[in-house]
Amino acid sequence: MLRRKPTRLELKMDDTEEFESIKKELENRKRQCEETSCPSSGGGASDVEPRPSRAEIINERIGFKPQPKMAAPPTFFGNL
Repeated sequence: MLRRKPTRLELKMDDTEEFESIKKELENRKRQCEETSCPSSGGGASDVEPRPSRAEIINERIGFKPQPKMAAPPTFFGNL
């Protein structure tokens, strides 16, 4: 197996400034949403459907649809 040198990542000042600006923007949005009781936070509305569980989200993403197991027919060989 051929080994290659590790990829070198460089962090520039522009990247850190962009990260900080996005972080501040998200914090401001979150703060505004909390102050105005944002409806996206699920403020107890009864007509909103419940969020799916983590397992359901993963199953949907990978296309897995679990089916209930059928009861096996009784075997008489072990009961004699």
